[in-house]
Amino acid sequence: MKREVYRTTLCVVLSLLSTGFARAQNTSSFAVDGKTAKVYVTAKNTDDKISQTETLQFSDYPQPLEKEITIFVDPSKTFQTMLGIGGALTDASAEVFYKMPKSLQQELLTDYYDKNKGIAYTLGRTNIQSCDFSSDTYAYVKDGDVALNTFNISHDMKYRVPFIKEVLAAAGGKLTLFASPWSPPAWMKTNNEVLHGGKLKPEYDQSWANLYGKFISAYEKQGIPIWGITVQNEEMASQTWESCIYTAEEERDFIKNFLGPSMKKAGYGDRKLLIWDHNRDLMYQRVSTVLEDPEAAKYVWGVAYHWYEDIAAKGAGMNFENERLVAQTFPDKPLMLTEGCAADFDPAKFTDWSFGEKYGQSMINDFNIGTVAWTDWNVLLDEKGGPNHVGNFCMAPIHYDTTTGKLIYTNAYYYLGQFSKFIHPGAKRVASSSSRNNLLTTAYMNTDGKLAVVVMNKTDADIDYSLWIKGKAAKTKSLAHSIATVVIQ
Repeated sequence: MKREVYRTTLCVVLSLLSTGFARAQNTSSFAVDGKTAKVYVTAKNTDDKISQTETLQFSDYPQPLEKEITIFVDPSKTFQTMLGIGGALTDASAEVFYKMPKSLQQELLTDYYDKNKGIAYTLGRTNIQSCDFSSDTYAYVKDGDVALNTFNISHDMKYRVPFIKEVLAAAGGKLTLFASPWSPPAWMKTNNEVLHGGKLKPEYDQSWANLYGKFISAYEKQGIPIWGITVQNEEMASQTWESCIYTAEEERDFIKNFLGPSMKKAGYGDRKLLIWDHNRDLMYQRVSTVLEDPEAAKYVWGVAYHWYEDIAAKGAGMNFENERLVAQTFPDKPLMLTEGCAADFDPAKFTDWSFGEKYGQSMINDFNIGTVAWTDWNVLLDEKGGPNHVGNFCMAPIHYDTTTGKLIYTNAYYYLGQFSKFIHPGAKRVASSSSRNNLLTTAYMNTDGKLAVVVMNKTDADIDYSLWIKGKAAKTKSLAHSIATVVIQ
């Protein structure tokens, strides 16, 4: 009995250390002497788009002055490990991709996934059955097939599977890909349709749980590894598109009685299972209800969340405090932002600088709270923000204008790239802070020894500041409405 208690305690401690949520860990010191510090900038009203603009020089500076603005970085104090940054590979993205000529297809793949020429995406999300960003509704099984004997992914084979294969190749053969369902088949639901919410009928709990494993098996037979799954996309939203409602208790019971055991029985117990997959506003109540049940919690790897509470609250802002509370209370369960976008399509956002700034603000705060991965919504949409079978058009970092035959790069692409290009999987977040609220910052130490410090300025004024690292400082400037990454190596 004592041995079992010791083993359990040791596992908890090791889990806390590996995620780094509980407290900072001490690592070997990092000296800036003899190192170069290159600054890469994306700035409003300039031609700078992840452009190297200067090289900084560090000099002795033991005590910054109170009146100065300083970014403090301590590479010896580390936190969570970066899993990846990327976007969703939906039916819509795949369909638009295959409307483009080969030259633009290659340009898109390079710009997103190439580690040298692009922004080095390493993470992806895809849908299980249809979602709003599909051209139609579809299921993988025929009506009434409880045993799932008719299961097939023939719909996905036309566009989505080939697209994901091309993405995998462009990413060097490795992509952390997870999948989310938007709705069970209509016949499994209380409202007898895939749209407008409804719930999973209790008599189909086991059949629906089995379908997740069927999906993983089918995709992996196509050479597409599935790293993990979320239980349900947006579990509290009754949408005009594919949706399904779970209370926290229903999600808990579905996991411990059906989904968790079914994944294990199918041989996929090692795949990561994430709960919630909805906004930060109800995050703590939902997560605590599930994770306070040991029988459910043992199947759960982490917590997925979105950023749309700002829309629900009519512009009240992103609720980072609920996210922080979850990170503090359940430090052994990693956080992942699994979806974010500008939910209302507007061509004016093609050039609206605040579009990208929301990404920067969210990513810096999310990472500083403890988030290990960040997933944008569709990687590609057309000039109307689709295709979408219910008219729920939205924005993407890159759009393809089918009328002009050109790609449209929004500044969201460059803001995302300021993180994904310089902060790689395996990087450890290190201590960083700003002496003033008008500069936001986060910092990571990569596995190759390169230190990446992100600094964002949302104000209308240029801001002079010093980057201070253990008694050494380099003076530079943060341009108005800019984001920069200082890479020290």
